[in-house]
Amino acid sequence: MKKIKLFVWLCTLGIIAGSLAGCGKQDAKETSKETKEASKITLTNVSYDPTRELYEAYNKIFQEHWMEKTGQEVEITQSHGGSGKQALEVANGLQADVVTLALEYDIKSIEDAGLIEKGWVDEFEHDSAPYTSTIVFLVRKGNPKDIQDWGDLVKKDVGVITPNPKTSGGARWNYLAAWAYADHTFGGDEEQIKEFMKTLYHNVLVLDSGARGATTSFVENGQGDVLIAWENEAYLSIKDSEDYEIVTPGISILAQPSVAVVDEVVDERGTREAAEEYLKYLYSDEAQKIAADYYYRPSNPDILKEYADVFNLNINLVTIEQFGGWDKAQEVHFADGGIFDEIYEE
Repeated sequence: MKKIKLFVWLCTLGIIAGSLAGCGKQDAKETSKETKEASKITLTNVSYDPTRELYEAYNKIFQEHWMEKTGQEVEITQSHGGSGKQALEVANGLQADVVTLALEYDIKSIEDAGLIEKGWVDEFEHDSAPYTSTIVFLVRKGNPKDIQDWGDLVKKDVGVITPNPKTSGGARWNYLAAWAYADHTFGGDEEQIKEFMKTLYHNVLVLDSGARGATTSFVENGQGDVLIAWENEAYLSIKDSEDYEIVTPGISILAQPSVAVVDEVVDERGTREAAEEYLKYLYSDEAQKIAADYYYRPSNPDILKEYADVFNLNINLVTIEQFGGWDKAQEVHFADGGIFDEIYEE
């Protein structure tokens, strides 16, 4: 009888030990899973239309940089669209750790929504603009309509493609570059300038919501005789096809895409360190060369000089300051009831 009880007791101990061992293995698995998840972080970059290729390349070098710096994996999600629309989406709740938009005003609108702290424009070098661009014309091979400057865009037989300034940051740069030309041509006579702008937009065949959509209308759908485009977008088009060529107008504008950390989101998600490094590393030599390879002008003047055979460094560029800054330009030209509404509705 004692032997039976001893046998039962030993079996019971064996079952308990086995269970404990199983639990130990399960706990080890869960701990390993938690450790793996803790070693990985995710970031979302909400950007504007033509930066898809740039950030696909940049994300790869940043992932390597972050792993070397911290030993942590980082997964980066990209979101692209018209810059003004993207800013509105973020202000309305789209979770973005960083925004890399077409112009300062769009990030200012997110600041006004309470998601980005004041002073963001001074957080990184060159007014938080790690690269710049300008506005050029993309025409069909041989330039059949002989388009040389802005004045040729108001001819009766010229079909123009450009995005909508109400939704696209690039479109606002396009508009202001055209206005600067008209201002110079007509000696500041506002009525003549408005008439010029009205005629130009009368020639617009398609007013897409974003820059990439406008490129699709011109390149893939074969619409129009000229695309008013970001310089980088135009270069990408001729890189992929011999059917187009670039015309640089006599006057254009220094376009400064801006970047910022979305403070409310990164503090909530615990991603501030990675988000700040993501934007800071855009100024590294390696990232600046990637920007140039994708036809954005590096903010580092030494690296920009290395690409002097790519970019026209002698182009006459006006700046947003000549329009009183973005707040004034937005109020005068692009706000509801502004000059763009006035000329386009007419």
